[in-house]
Amino acid sequence: MKPRWRRFWSCVFVAALTTSASAQKVKVGYDKSVDFSKYKTYTLAEPAMPPTRPTLYAMVISSIDTQLGSKGLERVDKDGDLTLNASGGIDFGIAVSGGTPALSSYGGGPPSMNSTMWAGAGAGELMPAVPDASLHLQFVDRNENRIVWSGTVTQALDTEQKEKSLKLASKAVAKLLKRFPPKSSNSD
Repeated sequence: MKPRWRRFWSCVFVAALTTSASAQKVKVGYDKSVDFSKYKTYTLAEPAMPPTRPTLYAMVISSIDTQLGSKGLERVDKDGDLTLNASGGIDFGIAVSGGTPALSSYGGGPPSMNSTMWAGAGAGELMPAVPDASLHLQFVDRNENRIVWSGTVTQALDTEQKEKSLKLASKAVAKLLKRFPPKSSNSD
């Protein structure tokens, strides 16, 4: 009888370990004083360098557009209420080749942030280096030149299994943007 229970718990342990290894890890921070309902449009900041994986980049941007569109935000080519900086990488080491500097398309000085109103990702950092298999999004209020929301999602991707990786990346984007706009904001 004991060997069966031991096998059962071993299987449960392995299943839990496998599930946690493939789960997306999400960290989000935002300025709690902001009324997110005032934002209706966003502009995607252009990458500083061409993405090293254009198919993955295009799919991630498409997923972002879909998620934000379902929340009533419209992407515009210029002068959106928010500027979206997206960076990430799946290479070894620090990878921001698909990323964007904070100043890319809206000009002006670096965006400011009140770190006392933040919790989670990006608190006190302007644009952190993004680790492997991660996506980092920053929404900057264009008029105030201030970061209002920042989030990071990490997902293990296998570059050999492209279709599976694209699906996992799309799910990771959805999980990250599920927290935008924040539930505690005045946008609900």
